[in-house]
Amino acid sequence: MNTGIIATIIIISAIIIAGLLVYIYKQHKKLKTVTQKSEEADSKYQLLESKVNALQLENLQSRLNPHLFKNVLNSIQSHAYQTYYALDKLANVLDFILYESSDKFVSAKEEIEFAQNLIDINKIKISPLFQLSVKQRIDESDPLFEQPLVAPLISIDLIENAFKHADLQSADAFINIVFEYEAGKLSLTVSNKMSKQAPLKNEKGGLGAATLEHRLKLIYGSHYQLDKIEEKDVYIAHLKINLLEYKNKMLNNR
Repeated sequence: MNTGIIATIIIISAIIIAGLLVYIYKQHKKLKTVTQKSEEADSKYQLLESKVNALQLENLQSRLNPHLFKNVLNSIQSHAYQTYYALDKLANVLDFILYESSDKFVSAKEEIEFAQNLIDINKIKISPLFQLSVKQRIDESDPLFEQPLVAPLISIDLIENAFKHADLQSADAFINIVFEYEAGKLSLTVSNKMSKQAPLKNEKGGLGAATLEHRLKLIYGSHYQLDKIEEKDVYIAHLKINLLEYKNKMLNNR
């Protein structure tokens, strides 16, 4: 083959290859730019989502605190003969609301202590003969037990509903409350015999199941479980939060 033709073919091939390389480089650069923009968009979306969630939680919290305070005062007012005892418990509840619940999280230990004070206040509504059982199965040696990983006041709704809807008149009426903490998991189980009478229309308990589940979903995502069961005349609510999984998720997202 003529040397000139071979040289021409080589030059043309080189030009084609160079053109392909330039095209591949430009496409790679364009793809990289698109990827960066996509990552920036995802980052901005996550930031906005986080801000929206924070605003929603702040709104829920602002509604929750005065509501609880009003319920507690109503309980004390209707049982004046036990005011001294109730005020002592109220002081503990208010300390928690004013100084602890303003934080995004409290420890499992602090939330359980708060719930116990809330239960003691509600006890003044019922007869001393009423069957109220409160048990704790707590592994205090767990390092997460005293770490701030629990949404404050998360136990209110289940406890308030038990006292609100329990059958307080029947001889076999009861409320059972069990706190459990083990292996980074916090559980609260509340069961009661349901009253056949509908609650008064102007009677207000917690902010409602929808609000509780909204808070749980916003904060813990898939790291919680809330079950509600009715068996004949017995109502059972069970909340479990996997604090260990939640903490690991937070660490991985940093």
